[in-house]
Amino acid sequence: MLEKMETIDLDQVIDEFETITKDAESVQRETLQKILEENGSAEYLQNLGLNGRTDPESFKDCVPLVTHQDLEPYIHRIVDGDPAPILTGKPITTISLSSGTTQGKPKFVPFNDELMETTMQIYRTSFAFRNREFPIGNGKALQFIYSSKQFKTKGGLNAGTATTNVYRNAQFKDGMKAIQSQCCSPDEVIFGPDFHQSLYCHLLCGLIFREEIQLVFSTFAHSLVHAFRTFEQVWEELCADIREGVLSSRVTVPSIRAAMSKLLKADPELADLIHKKCSGLSNWYGLIPELFPNAKYLYGIMTGSMEPYLKKLRHYAGDLPLMSADYGSSEGWIGANVNPSLPPESATFVVLPQIGYFEFIPMKGSLGDQVLFLEPKPVGLTDVKVGEEYEIIVTNVAGLYRYRLGDVVKVTGFHNSTPELKFVCRRNLMLTINIDKNTEKDLQLSVEQASKVLAEEKLEVVDFTSHVDMSTDPGHYVIFWEISGEVNDEVLKECCNCLDRSFVDAGYVGSRKVNGIGPLELRVVRKGTFNKILDHYLGLGAAVSQFKTPRCVGAINKTVLQILCNNVDKRYFSTAFS
Repeated sequence: MLEKMETIDLDQVIDEFETITKDAESVQRETLQKILEENGSAEYLQNLGLNGRTDPESFKDCVPLVTHQDLEPYIHRIVDGDPAPILTGKPITTISLSSGTTQGKPKFVPFNDELMETTMQIYRTSFAFRNREFPIGNGKALQFIYSSKQFKTKGGLNAGTATTNVYRNAQFKDGMKAIQSQCCSPDEVIFGPDFHQSLYCHLLCGLIFREEIQLVFSTFAHSLVHAFRTFEQVWEELCADIREGVLSSRVTVPSIRAAMSKLLKADPELADLIHKKCSGLSNWYGLIPELFPNAKYLYGIMTGSMEPYLKKLRHYAGDLPLMSADYGSSEGWIGANVNPSLPPESATFVVLPQIGYFEFIPMKGSLGDQVLFLEPKPVGLTDVKVGEEYEIIVTNVAGLYRYRLGDVVKVTGFHNSTPELKFVCRRNLMLTINIDKNTEKDLQLSVEQASKVLAEEKLEVVDFTSHVDMSTDPGHYVIFWEISGEVNDEVLKECCNCLDRSFVDAGYVGSRKVNGIGPLELRVVRKGTFNKILDHYLGLGAAVSQFKTPRCVGAINKTVLQILCNNVDKRYFSTAFS
């Protein structure tokens, strides 16, 4: 059991949340004032002529809406070690590597202690509501969490994925203890250099502490599914480890072996029990509650692109409830799930008005706006309307001001005076299966790289599009090409591998390496296929002058997908990550 410690007062957390959300507009003004006062000396704000003003009206008049691309010159100076106060008053010492990409490169996002504190505020808030409905005892959590290595930037800053920066922060471990969610695995497993070995040891730790496990967690639903798919393959090996008290030779990292040797003791009775339970299951249905009889729920991000994994997750979970984790991004947090009993498909997130300053661009402009190509003006947090969709604008504590997050959300209601949001989609996202995020630009860059291989054969790509195929397990990207002439199989196999390698998004590369996303497929279509797609759109009343080839064809676009699939001449699967 956990050592005795001071836990947080959950009733107090809920009371504070209720108070803050009752007057969200005032809290937003105060939050903006605090952000601007603390960072008033930052070069970025100084150049915009705020002159010390901190009210929302002056802020909106002086500070433009920006994308990551607009901020890149400032962020690169920070990354390269410029000591001046560039985006924040206090120096930024850590950089998060976003899984999203800009111009085909991973994004750098500033990270600081203030942002870490907002992370813990979100965790505490959602835990308080979760624990009120599904109380957990003072046990352990089986957490499938993995921390990649931090590295030093040219300017000496620590850099890593957003989750790595959180897991390596001292506040995280203390905070997790305070909300009774301490990981059952040692740090050596979490911070291990090999994903497969860490996953195996997470499973083994879970079995060793099976009676104490109160909840099962991973950042994303697909990681939970992947963990228990792996269990199906290695369960007998895990039983053997427990029976003999000796760790499998598949774990070779010395630090992990040393840490696990302190936990692993020969326990034939436990090995027999696990063997009996696994042998008695029908197609692994209800595996998780069988293994962990005191677990109360499964927890992780289960919305948006994670929804396809819920069917399999429910199969493993049996009667255990699934709960969707909070809503945020590498750039910071937005809202907490304070309605934990809702199924993930219906999950909503209440915006915490004290963790940042939020604005919302209506997705539905007036007719006049559309004709003039003017974007509707952003509205404040408390001015959004139920049932409408918006793009989120974030001003945070780590140097992002009126930053376009690129997420589209729907307002489903209000909690007191702050809105409840449901995630709809990424505004510019084209291809996504789990944590991968690839835009039209990323697809274009990938095709450009691969078409260089064709150019050596004096051929070119006439046109292209893409599709996410979720009918396979795991899902994979399909790229459709129309080529200007005949080309041999070896060249096209190399094109296929090049396409796969050219998606540099951290989420995609990481998922491909652990088979969370299957090999990319190149389908070469017959000459004239894209003209048939044009004809289809013209038949619907489109004008040739306005026609654009859809760069990503979703399953909902059945006719276009059918035209493509009916005209496939050759198919190739990538071996780039084999």
